[in-house]
Amino acid sequence: MAFIHSSHLGFHEGEEKMRSLLHVPAGENPTSPFLTPGAAYMLQTAPLLAIGILDIEGRPWSTIWGGDPGFARPLAQSIIGVKTLASGWKHDPVIEALIGIRKDEDFYEEKHHQAVVSGLTIDLASRSRIKFSGKVAAVAFERPSSDIEEQEAKIGQVQLVLKIEQSLGNCPKYLNKKQIIASLPEPKLISNSLPFPQSAIELLGKTDLFFISSSNHDSSMGTNYRGGPPGFVRVIVNDESGTTLAYPEYSGNRLYQTLGNLQTTPKAGLVFPDFDTGDVLYITGTTEILFGKEAAALLPRSNLAVKIRVTAVRFVQRGLPFRGELGERSPYNPPVRFLASERALPDAQSAKSNVVYAKMVKREIITPTIARYRFSVSDPEAAGRWEPGQYVALAFEDEVGMGYSHMRDDDPKSLNDDYVRTFTVSSPPGAIPEDEFEITVRNVGAVTNFLLRRNMRAGLEVPLRGFGGTFSITQAVGEVVPFIAGGIGITPLLGQLPDLAVENLRLFWTINIRDIGLVVDTFKRCPSLAHSTKVFVSGVDAHVTRNADSLLKNVELSDTVVITRRLLASDLQKEQNFSWKWYICTGSKLRKGLLGWLKGKEVVYEDFDY
Repeated sequence: MAFIHSSHLGFHEGEEKMRSLLHVPAGENPTSPFLTPGAAYMLQTAPLLAIGILDIEGRPWSTIWGGDPGFARPLAQSIIGVKTLASGWKHDPVIEALIGIRKDEDFYEEKHHQAVVSGLTIDLASRSRIKFSGKVAAVAFERPSSDIEEQEAKIGQVQLVLKIEQSLGNCPKYLNKKQIIASLPEPKLISNSLPFPQSAIELLGKTDLFFISSSNHDSSMGTNYRGGPPGFVRVIVNDESGTTLAYPEYSGNRLYQTLGNLQTTPKAGLVFPDFDTGDVLYITGTTEILFGKEAAALLPRSNLAVKIRVTAVRFVQRGLPFRGELGERSPYNPPVRFLASERALPDAQSAKSNVVYAKMVKREIITPTIARYRFSVSDPEAAGRWEPGQYVALAFEDEVGMGYSHMRDDDPKSLNDDYVRTFTVSSPPGAIPEDEFEITVRNVGAVTNFLLRRNMRAGLEVPLRGFGGTFSITQAVGEVVPFIAGGIGITPLLGQLPDLAVENLRLFWTINIRDIGLVVDTFKRCPSLAHSTKVFVSGVDAHVTRNADSLLKNVELSDTVVITRRLLASDLQKEQNFSWKWYICTGSKLRKGLLGWLKGKEVVYEDFDY
């Protein structure tokens, strides 16, 4: 197949606006004005094809077809053919848009359709994808039955001939691997009205991939995907007033082709496939792009987000011609960003016009991986006073951020890291000057490693975003309070000790021998706590050193109970009569076990999985 090479395309008005708003340096649009050889090959070997089209009202819709590779292939220079099974017009809105008012005919064919169309051929097993757009040259749709009512409930064969005018290969970020298996669709329309049924909401809760189609007015279209961790699409509202969704835009190639279309024509069509059941949710709606503070106010820790007000919907049971077996999740996926209304995140998450700074004034090394840091606040009145048990949020992007990169395989999660970190304030109010606070943290990542290695003489001031959290320990007169801490999880308790009757505290503290120095330091600062504590020390045989052994003996001499193994369910069984309310601060794995062990009790814990 001979190729005629021509110049690259420019950016349209909406794309230029996005690049200007986000300060993207000038550059060329890598999109090719034809079907490239790589795109042609990919088309023949990929098992899935997403298609986008405008309906008679000018609304974009998306669909996803496929199963076995080979149902799409190049026919001539920049001409491709698609022949595959699909749900009927009653179920698949793209089929309805293609065949229009002639949807009641057994066989439909049009050789000069000329509708603008877009597509994305994708292989989730290899994380490969290619975008294309152009026009429909011909379309045919044949039903297997002559009974009209039966036709609407069954599938048909769709044939498309497309003239490709643009194509572009994209990177594999945020794609979770899946092995696609063909499956005969058995479509059943569950709902075509708002609000969404509960089963559609549950589909969104597990969604880690959707396809989105948009247009630049009616001159061209684009179809792409958005991927992330399960649940990265959030439901803002779903009631009789309507349905609105939101999702964060992660760091990408900075071409902003989808968002550029949404700038000129704020409408989008999305399709959400359920790879387990074959259910599928089609929506179309109006869009709003949120930048900076507006994005962070809706989805904390987001600099860019999209809101979609749904105007039409179809939720179809078993409408997909394939299933997908989950493989490896993308290492680039950031954690789910919940709506600000869903979680009580710190005030720190929103940017402030008057920046308050925290200056590091002291560092104490407690163990090789744990240190205590003291900060002074530049404007205590503006920052506000924290309450015992709260945490502070500090912004380190200017110190450790590495700027934009398209890919970063050595540290993939850093691409979407805002370097805002929350740390429990471990100093009780009044224990140190009022304009200072302390945090006690473990070295576990880029920010904490930076703090541990920072030259104190060089100084450090970082933006203080605020204080937040509600992990407050309450204690009535004479009440016994049980608290379970995992390693550094002791910190919420440290900030509240002066307000508690320590003799009525029951502390179960599980810690690795490597961090036994934290126990020594804590008992040194609050000697009376030792009498109320059972310390469960793990790793004694594997990690004991002369220094650690000495520190362990120091703990044993402090009149605390030391047990050299992990905490077990049996350790709590005889202690559960202490109180009906238990407080825990541990890692997620231990917390899950504790919630089972303490079944029937009220368990109070802080969820730090932001």
